Amino acid sequence: MKVLAICGSLRQGSLNASLLRAALELAPERMRVETTSIRELPLYDEDLRKDGFPAPAQALIDRLAAADGLLLVTPEYNYSIPGGLKNAIDWFSRAPSQVFAGKAVALMSASPGALGGARAQYHLRQVCVFLDMHPLNKPEVMVKNAKDKFDTEGRLIDEETRGIVKKQLEAFAVWIEKLGVRA
Repeated sequence: MKVLAICGSLRQGSLNASLLRAALELAPERMRVETTSIRELPLYDEDLRKDGFPAPAQALIDRLAAADGLLLVTPEYNYSIPGGLKNAIDWFSRAPSQVFAGKAVALMSASPGALGGARAQYHLRQVCVFLDMHPLNKPEVMVKNAKDKFDTEGRLIDEETRGIVKKQLEAFAVWIEKLGVRA
C-alpha cells in the first residue's frame, strides 16, 4: 500500500520533520511511505486556480490521488494548524476529483510543550471530517517534551515513542485495508 506523507513544518530541522523520518523507518513492510514537500505551493488564490492549477499544486494533487492513505505530521502553531499545511489542504480540496473523499489519514505531532500538538490535531480532525477523510482514531501520536526524545542528529531515541509510532503505523495499515478505498 502507498501512503503519502506531508510534514506541516517547512523547517528542515523541525521536530516534526524528525518524527516523519522516524515514521519512514518504522512503517510496516507492506506500507510504502513517500514524502512530499509543501514548500513550493503558492498561497491559495481562486484567481490562480480558475486559470488552472499551478504545477506544484497539480503535482501534489496527483500524488495524493495515487496514494491509499495520507500521513500528516505537523507542529502546532498558535493552538492550530500551521499556515503552510492549511494552504496545502486548501489546494487539495479544490481538485475536481475530490482527492480527500474517502481517504484514510493518520495524524502525528511533536512539540516541545506538554500537549504534543494536541490542539493542531484536534483542528485537523475537524478539517478531515468536513473533507470526508477518515482519520485513524487510535493510537494517537502526540509527542510531548519532544526535544528530549530526539538526539542531536534528529533521530528518535525514545523507545516508548518509537513503539507508539510503530503501533500507529501498523494500525493505519489495517485501517486502510478495512476502509477498502485504495488508489
